[in-house]
Amino acid sequence: MEARSVDAIPEGKEWQYEPKWDGFRCLLTRNGDMAAMYSKSGQDLTRYFPEVVASALTLREKSFILDGEIVVPVGGQFSFDDLLQRIHPALSRVKKLTEETPALFLAFDLLKKGNANLASEPLTRRRLQLEDFAARYFPSANAFRLSPASLKLKDAQHWLASAGGGSDGVIAKRLDLPYQAGNRDGMQKIKRYRTADCVIGGFRYGEKLHRKVVGSLLLGLYDEDGLLHHVGFSSGIKAKDKPPLTEKLEAISQDRSFTGNAPGGPSRWSTKRSSEWQPVKPKYVVEVSYDHFTGGRFRHGTSILRWRPDKKPRQCTMEQVTQKVARKLISSVASAVRG
Repeated sequence: MEARSVDAIPEGKEWQYEPKWDGFRCLLTRNGDMAAMYSKSGQDLTRYFPEVVASALTLREKSFILDGEIVVPVGGQFSFDDLLQRIHPALSRVKKLTEETPALFLAFDLLKKGNANLASEPLTRRRLQLEDFAARYFPSANAFRLSPASLKLKDAQHWLASAGGGSDGVIAKRLDLPYQAGNRDGMQKIKRYRTADCVIGGFRYGEKLHRKVVGSLLLGLYDEDGLLHHVGFSSGIKAKDKPPLTEKLEAISQDRSFTGNAPGGPSRWSTKRSSEWQPVKPKYVVEVSYDHFTGGRFRHGTSILRWRPDKKPRQCTMEQVTQKVARKLISSVASAVRG
């Protein structure tokens, strides 16, 4: 079931609200002595989360399909960076991380139990079945938690306002519809967008162009020690603005800009292009819109809102993106990871 992005939380008695977790969406299936996990795109995730599979095989119910989110709790939050580390080709590395940062499966839908196909039932009935399933079986399975849900708009508003540290918005689902596999008619997602003032610390040229012009900007923020860290990028630059922007930034090119974390470091996700960038003097400031900041960087690309000639680069600090996390909610869901 896919979610349609909307700007505001829908209101009405036909909606159920849930936190939107910043993890891997996953279908978990069990049939007898076999359990498997699949991503939204159909990728087999089973080998990357053996502790969740092992926990699923301890449940007394031997046939079921759960829809949920895989998350990794670290320090009272859910860490997407630690979750990404689990997608590793070396089984020895996966085993080590399984022990160091065990994952949780947050269940928010039940599609099958025994011989009963629940996907054709409305969400009102599926949720009751899921809550009963969780009450019966999850206490003995240390990798499973029931994801919260509410019919109250004020709860959804609170979750949206306190998004961060592992939750990045709200999901609204139609109570009266069966599971809407392959379409977006039954579920909506609402994210909280924020703004931050960032220093331009460098740029990358665009690809496949007759003339070399800026393709994306590399953004930086200063920490309390005065080090400039690379925190993300912005690529939504209008075509007409690229030539003058290229001249503007090439005029302040230099050998180094970021004094803390810099782009292009060694990584198994790095490409040749990701390591090719041009540092510039930390002179210009832009205000950007973003949806989530975690692990010292913007979770997704940002959008440029405006230039800020009135702001000094040193005023662009990490402090402005420090968020109040919904720790009580996350801690209550993630508690007792190992009993």
